[in-house]
This record gives sequence, structure tokens and C-alpha cells, in this order.
Amino acid sequence: MPDVFIKLRKFEKVYNFVYSVFMLICKLLLVADILITSWIVLARYIKVIPAPNWGEELILTLMSYMAVLSAALAIKRNAHIRMTAFDRYLPEKVIVTLDLIADLAVLALAVVMLTTGWSYATGLGAKGTFISMPWLSKFWQYFPIPLAGIAMIFFEIERIVLDIERYFIREEEAK
Repeated sequence: MPDVFIKLRKFEKVYNFVYSVFMLICKLLLVADILITSWIVLARYIKVIPAPNWGEELILTLMSYMAVLSAALAIKRNAHIRMTAFDRYLPEKVIVTLDLIADLAVLALAVVMLTTGWSYATGLGAKGTFISMPWLSKFWQYFPIPLAGIAMIFFEIERIVLDIERYFIREEEAK
């Protein structure tokens, strides 16, 4: 294995730590979502419990965070849906090349998510507030997109390095 890949493998602990941080965030968001949803449902049937007027809007916002962050986490595990029906018929180099092209395309999408999402969050989002929480900026409703863009860029860089490593390791084994 070339020295470059050995040095890059040292960053694996950093990638795993960042993955566990984003996973913890998703878990906390899910717990908050469940608690708020339970509160709203109980308040509908038990009149003594006051229903929060901000609950449904907050639930939707938390769900948007979980959706895009969990998609970013799937990149780290290489768990996204992909077409593999022809992989057994194609040479290994072609498969690795196609994986690399796909990862570069997702990296480009992540950069667009980061730049455009940040533009929306700081522009349009910063000008409005939540209807049920007028003290809270709509920035937080738009922020999941650039946040997921950052996570996707981070995890895609790791995927691209692993693809390049697969390409060169297979080449060395053939020699």
C-alpha cells in the first residue's frame, strides 16, 4: 500500500468521530420529535394537558434536519441505493471508476447544497420568523441544507479517497 494511503488512513478516527457526532445529533432530534409529538397527541385527548402551538412547526423542522443528516450519514457507510446489477459482469477497474464518478457527482451536489443552502438560510431565512414562534428566525428552517452539505462534503472526501485507494490497491495486486 502506498505511503499516501497509509497516512490518509490515520484520518479514519476523525471521520468516525464526526460520524458519531452527527449520529448523536440525529438521535437527539428523533427523541425530541417523539416527545413533542407525544405531547401534542396527548394534549388532543387529555384536556388538562396544554397543547403547544409551536409543536407541529418544530416537529417538521426537526424532521428536515434528520432527513438530510441521515442521508449524509449513509454516505459514510456507503449505504445509499445504487445500481449494482451489472457489477459482476464488469471489470473491477470499471466498477471503481464508476463509483468514483458517482462520488464526485455527489460531492458536487454537496457543494451546491452548502453554497445555495447557506445563501437561502442567511438571505431568505434570516428575514422571516416561525409563525408560532415569532422570536425564532426562519434561518433554522433553512439551515439543515448547508449543514448536510458540510457533512456530505466531509464524508464524500473519505469515499473518494477510499475509491482511489481501491483503484491503486487492485492495480498493485495484479502486478
